[in-house]
Amino acid sequence: MSLFRALLFAFVGLTTQIPSKSIAPSSSVCSTLALPLFSLAGVALALAPLPALADAGKPKPQVSESSDVSLLPALPPVPRAPAMPRSRLAMLDGNDGRISPGGPFRYVITPERRALLNTIRFAEGTWARGEDLGYRVMFGGGLMGGLERHPNRVIYSGRYASAAAGAYQFMPFTWTMASQKLRLAGFGPHVQDQAALFLIQRRGALALADRGEFTPQLAAKLAPEWASFPTLAGYSYYGQPVKRYTALKAFYEQSLAQLKTLAEPAQEPVVELPTCEPVQSLRCRLQALDRIGPKPKSLGI
Repeated sequence: MSLFRALLFAFVGLTTQIPSKSIAPSSSVCSTLALPLFSLAGVALALAPLPALADAGKPKPQVSESSDVSLLPALPPVPRAPAMPRSRLAMLDGNDGRISPGGPFRYVITPERRALLNTIRFAEGTWARGEDLGYRVMFGGGLMGGLERHPNRVIYSGRYASAAAGAYQFMPFTWTMASQKLRLAGFGPHVQDQAALFLIQRRGALALADRGEFTPQLAAKLAPEWASFPTLAGYSYYGQPVKRYTALKAFYEQSLAQLKTLAEPAQEPVVELPTCEPVQSLRCRLQALDRIGPKPKSLGI
């Protein structure tokens, strides 16, 4: 509408002319100069904010704070980042954790984890038919006198020499690291199991072990920790004697099957009584009442 008004006023200014015969020649210059000024004044008047002039002096509407009208859309609250656990070990299994507030961390030994521990003992030559005697085996096959501490004794056997000891053939520096991390005391079977699980987790293999499958990838992850485990190429990580993957897999699966059978609660067989006939006889009715059981005294029976 403003542009239309400007054009209208300009048109009026152009059509408003004074006859040249009734004015002096000198006044034609004034008329010529006044014409553009008149037209510009019309344009300026047309472009003036008429509604603002019309509403001058009127009170402006106030928007209350409780109004639903908002200039900008409300931003959603920024979600808080989840709290990180204090220890990465707590992320391994829902049942793993500290046995008391501020106490040492302990792993839960599931059938899958126990089967892998048994397989490590089988590969390291300390299986001993699953008896605790295997926890006392030193490198070379000798037995340590007690389980109070790691013997930390170098044994020479053939072309090799090692200070490995225990069911999982811990080296002294490896045992020191695991026992300090988990705050283990002594060198008994339970603490050796915990230290072995710590080493499995340290190699990034505990999540694979919890799947219940002995894969070549699982064996390869443990090869740098236990020389008897094969790499993906089938050789020892340290060039020592190695167990074949197929033999380890067969032992693992057999051990896991036995452990799962022991872990399942025994179910009592359901004994079904023979059908009583004839059904309407007194004997069958009394037998049916015995199956139902005694009536509560509250029923007045």
